[in-house]
Amino acid sequence: MNVDFTSVRNSNERAVYEAVAANAAGHPGLAHDRELLADVACVALNRLQPRYIRHAVDFAFYLTEKERLETERQVADAVDFAFGFVQARVAMRARG
Repeated sequence: MNVDFTSVRNSNERAVYEAVAANAAGHPGLAHDRELLADVACVALNRLQPRYIRHAVDFAFYLTEKERLETERQVADAVDFAFGFVQARVAMRARG
């Protein structure tokens, strides 16, 4: 059986990528380093429960307003933590 799974993705990915891009300017030590911003995205995604979807419209249809707001809060918290985590690691490397 030949099955194409390329349409399956984690619904948090796009929200995390957008949040990292939107908040990068507030973190000057990381803002212009694409590798570090990718690390921030990875740390944030690893803090979130994955929710797999095939089509974003389908996922949005099944979420209540409360669930949508909670998901947005969780993404914001995870991205905030991730920026701090990566900045701390960069500072540790610089010291030693």
